[in-house]
Amino acid sequence: MIYEKIKHLCKERKISIYRVEKDLDLSNCSICKWKTSKPTVDKLQKVANYFDVPIEYFLEEDKEVK
Repeated sequence: MIYEKIKHLCKERKISIYRVEKDLDLSNCSICKWKTSKPTVDKLQKVANYFDVPIEYFLEEDKEVK
């Protein structure tokens, strides 16, 4: 879910996940690994600051009914 939200923000802002990783000095494909694992709070906070969203944005469940 965290990865999908980051992917969505990247698409909206027309930047790549690779660019985010580079700008935040994260290792290559570290965000991609968040599909199956959870990031540390400090890394997730960096991403939240980068996109100017609260960290809770990545942690809350989608309320949309499917």
